[in-house]
Amino acid sequence: MRALLVLSLLAIATTPALAAKKLPYWASLGAGEVMMRSGPGRNFPGQWLYKRAGLPVKVIKVYKSGTNEWRRVQDPDGTEGWMQANLLSDRRTALVTGAVRPLRAKPAPDAPIVWRAEPGVVGRVSQCGGGWCSFDARGRAGFVEITHLFGVTADEKLP
Repeated sequence: MRALLVLSLLAIATTPALAAKKLPYWASLGAGEVMMRSGPGRNFPGQWLYKRAGLPVKVIKVYKSGTNEWRRVQDPDGTEGWMQANLLSDRRTALVTGAVRPLRAKPAPDAPIVWRAEPGVVGRVSQCGGGWCSFDARGRAGFVEITHLFGVTADEKLP
């Protein structure tokens, strides 16, 4: 019995960082094809097949059964379902929402526009704070107001 307890504690201590995060949190699709299912297991029917690596998703629930880990996620359209945890990434990305958005040279509304991003463009985010995030879409980078991005919480700060 004591050996079983030690083994159980060891398993908890080695659980991946994704499982230990406070819910909800942001992740992105780490594979080129990811199936969203109606429940946490391959035996549940597929609802959607995502073919967009890097797409941001909000993780709202965690399910673990043995070695299988699943995440209940919400996509940019608000659709919810289950995805295998190993198909998700910690890489922080965001999706431009609404209309065409300016990417500015500095995080200020009067800073020069260096690029424009159409709705649906996905890029890496960093340096978030004060209502702005640094946004990089394949080398075309600038600052975007955080309210125009799906994948970042309004008051979130990123290094």
